[in-house]
Amino acid sequence: MVQYIVSLTSAEDKAMKYAAVSVQGWIDNAAHNRARVAADEITSRLIAYCNENSIQIATGSDAQVEQAYELGVVETLASVASRQNAGLE
Repeated sequence: MVQYIVSLTSAEDKAMKYAAVSVQGWIDNAAHNRARVAADEITSRLIAYCNENSIQIATGSDAQVEQAYELGVVETLASVASRQNAGLE
């Protein structure tokens, strides 16, 4: 499992405590929900690609995300941005 550390200023921490019962819970929920949305988008792209190319689709959400990367259906946003900055797109 990958872990990320978020640093907040004292004022940001107080602002988050005003907006959320649990700052850590809010951060965790935001990250998990964004990952879920991205996984849904990736799965949709994978299904379309596999159907167009008669490729068997992996079973389970995690496996489908992995398969999409392996087949080159998707790539990291950092990779896309790097190519764009290099003028390759």
